[in-house]
Amino acid sequence: MHYRRFGRTELSMPIFSCGGMRYQYKWQDVPLSSIPAGNQANLEATIHRALELGITHIETARGYGSSELQLGQILPKLSREKLIVQTKVAPTDNPGEFLKTVEQSLANLKLDYIDLLGLHGINTPELLDYSLRPGGCLDVARQLQQAGKVRFVGFSTHAPTAIILQAIESGRFDYVNLHWYYIYQDNWPAIEAATRHDMGVFIISPSNKGGMLYSPPQRLVDLCAPLSPIVFNNLFCLSHPQVHTLSVGAACPSDFDEHLQTLKWLDRADEILPPIIERLEQAAIDRLGADWWRTWRIGLPRPEDTPGQINIPAILWLRNLALAYDLLDYAKMRYNLLGNGGHWFPGCKAEQTAQLKRNLQQCLSQSPHAQIIPDLLVEADQLLGGESVQRLSQQ
Repeated sequence: MHYRRFGRTELSMPIFSCGGMRYQYKWQDVPLSSIPAGNQANLEATIHRALELGITHIETARGYGSSELQLGQILPKLSREKLIVQTKVAPTDNPGEFLKTVEQSLANLKLDYIDLLGLHGINTPELLDYSLRPGGCLDVARQLQQAGKVRFVGFSTHAPTAIILQAIESGRFDYVNLHWYYIYQDNWPAIEAATRHDMGVFIISPSNKGGMLYSPPQRLVDLCAPLSPIVFNNLFCLSHPQVHTLSVGAACPSDFDEHLQTLKWLDRADEILPPIIERLEQAAIDRLGADWWRTWRIGLPRPEDTPGQINIPAILWLRNLALAYDLLDYAKMRYNLLGNGGHWFPGCKAEQTAQLKRNLQQCLSQSPHAQIIPDLLVEADQLLGGESVQRLSQQ
């Protein structure tokens, strides 16, 4: 395994982390007695496999249902000084509630302390305020740090880049968990800001949210050759030294195997990546046109500034991925989450575009593609629309 300094925490972080949201039994809290022995055995085998590979960072969250409780059955049996344990707790308006939830996490994990506490899902200005205001959740986290129950404090986010930058530029966090990978590079300014503040940088779900790369379309397989799409995406991320670790949301011990293939290419990233990236770019241009591919983002409104709360940037992005790379299943899954994603994936689908077409022109006034975007939204809804999808934690 390779390791990188995790910013000012000075932790030696493995470049792959063992994320805890795919091997648990339920997305809701359940009694320990109701967890099947086979499920628990699989979780423990996954943790042991991670440690055998040198993946010492175990990452979970209070919001991951039974994950913490199940980890509490194995973590106390392991060499504590060799582990980097992270959990995440959502900030709340009432800091006392936040404190109780962190204490519940510690009790679930059966640990005296956690190495990394993340304020989970700072996705809106309101949640950022809950975190940063005097006496807020971050102050509570720092009190826990002074008491020896937490070593370092960071945050996780699915927010627009502007909100992530506000959190980072506060200078008050030690690390950040965020989304950034080949198909979604919007948050690069946030990574640069985190680097200036010497923060650890953890990439959330690059293989799942990064395109459902466990089951890639043949077109993407061909474009990424000689690498697999998972290995290409890993290498793309890790070729940037500002990135310290990638989450592997392993559901079973063998889920690490494909990721391990990345290791042999780390020293050859400058050689192997450019031709693949060039092919990917050209493939998108061939199907979407150079002008659209290079300028489609310009002047797009936020969902809250759009009639019907339509998330125009996300919908056009998903349409691009479906057409350019045949990422149709991924695009459908994300598109049909709109309307159910809350602040984790805000805004609505394009179902109302035909009725709102005239009203859309005003909010699109800064886009060079204002005249065609309403028709593209209708096309995207026809291509991607289907049965609504819920977030995993809602299922």
